[in-house]
Amino acid sequence: VIVKPHTELVKDKLEHLLDFLKDKDCEVLLDESVDGLLSQNNIVSRDELGDRCDIVITLGGDGTMLNAARSLADKDVPLIGINIGRLGFLADVSPDEIGTVLDDILSGKHIKEERFLLETKVTRNNETIFSGDALNDVVVHVRDVARMIEFETRINDQFVNHQRADGLIISTPTGSTAYALSSGGPILQANLEAITLVPICPHTLSSRPLVVNANSEVDILISETNQAIAHVTCDGQTSFDVKNGDQVSIKRKQHTITLLHPQGLNNFDILRAKLHWSE
Repeated sequence: VIVKPHTELVKDKLEHLLDFLKDKDCEVLLDESVDGLLSQNNIVSRDELGDRCDIVITLGGDGTMLNAARSLADKDVPLIGINIGRLGFLADVSPDEIGTVLDDILSGKHIKEERFLLETKVTRNNETIFSGDALNDVVVHVRDVARMIEFETRINDQFVNHQRADGLIISTPTGSTAYALSSGGPILQANLEAITLVPICPHTLSSRPLVVNANSEVDILISETNQAIAHVTCDGQTSFDVKNGDQVSIKRKQHTITLLHPQGLNNFDILRAKLHWSE
């Protein structure tokens, strides 16, 4: 079990979840994010969670799911997301449904879905100085307010454009309903084999979102004439400063993450609820 850290709201829900799992005779290991919430002696590292567990349950929101997915993508362990707070796109089990929906999921009555991630690396003088994974998106963006960065985009080693903008979002279908959506990008079905490139406040009105094959490799070259500090961020949670002349390379990660959803889940229901369609 992985929880949203430093959140007192999680405590009661966590106790309820642990009681349910105990009644199901499950052996439960707790992530280090639980430390301080409950007096438990079964707290282990994230790596040990991935190595020993058959299923990982997250208790929090989409951010907790994103964090878990990145750290467990190489472990081949499926994720279930219990959502506390606002309705999530990823964490789709309500705490009130632990006794029913979660029971069904653990009994094998569920929808199994594979989602791909992006892996990124920053190269400087032919040396990799940063690497990271993202389930939602990799964003190359300006660090300072009210400034633009200058960069060149290449896809599969083919020149696309040179532009000045607040940045560029490289998104998976999972991330198409996140930052990319707020920047004018399209909503993609989660099972599409595609990556979107969405400019952030481009200085050219003709610059538009671009959808490419998921097996494409995207390279962002920070221009030597760039005058602002650029940043690369994975899922809004891990970040790194990049300098003029650096190259940010993004491609599909070989390992996928498996999500387990309640039976009867309809992604369009979630979209209608989150985006207030048909009101």
